Amino acid sequence: MRNRAVVALFVAFLLSLPALAQQSSSTPSNDQSQASSQSTTQATPTSETATGKAPLQYESRQGFWGKVNPFARKKYVQKQTQPIRDRVNELDELTAANSKMIKDVDSRAQSGIQMASNKANEADQHAVDAGNKATQAQNTATQANNRLTTVENVVSNIDQYKSTNQTEIRFRPGQTVLSQQAKQALDQMAEPVKNQRGYIIEVQGFSSGKGQAAIQTSRKMADAVVRYLVENHEIPVYRIYVLGMGNAPAQTAENGEKPKRMSGGRVEVSLLKNDLEQLASSGAAGTSQQ
Repeated sequence: MRNRAVVALFVAFLLSLPALAQQSSSTPSNDQSQASSQSTTQATPTSETATGKAPLQYESRQGFWGKVNPFARKKYVQKQTQPIRDRVNELDELTAANSKMIKDVDSRAQSGIQMASNKANEADQHAVDAGNKATQAQNTATQANNRLTTVENVVSNIDQYKSTNQTEIRFRPGQTVLSQQAKQALDQMAEPVKNQRGYIIEVQGFSSGKGQAAIQTSRKMADAVVRYLVENHEIPVYRIYVLGMGNAPAQTAENGEKPKRMSGGRVEVSLLKNDLEQLASSGAAGTSQQ
């Protein structure tokens, strides 16, 4: 019985040793950690970390059992590692927040770059359109200047008519009726001037008689030519100038010799034009180009 009591006391002593060791190790370590944290705070009061909290302090002394306590309980281990887990979680959250912030900044930067590129392309397109419009305006101004020059030339020469065609119609003595050959000659002259502008037709009658009788005869021959042009070719009367010259001699020939007087009668038909037709054709061409 006495030996059993001694053995029981020895076993109880052995079981109480871990608890005493944990208490003795925890108390100095806590005091030491508090002291080290105070010293660190006093040494670097303005230190900053990623989480904004003070760095974790490691214990320099590990208690009675050293670095590894074979009798450490689960709660004790959790208590020692809980600050580390909390700090790791905070760092993970901070890393995630930083990653999201970086993605947002990158997304905004890409959006800004794309918008700037679109604006630049739009500005380039506007510049190209402005250049095309400037070129078109320059061409229009050039055409207007050319047309104004043409109009000035036409206006300055509006009363300057040039002979472009001339036909002579012969009549037998005492005859005032047009022959078939005379009609064909008038057709060849009048057909090209249909629907044209800027022309006049000069009709001069000549007769071999004397005095007023010659003048009247020459006027009748000229009227026959005018009547044919108006009725068959719709030449406006205001474009025809008629004059009965009687027995007046014709103009001097180019070689200087005076033409001989002829028997019977004749009518000289002259087609005269100015630059109005040229102006009308240039205006139609400019309208078609626009």
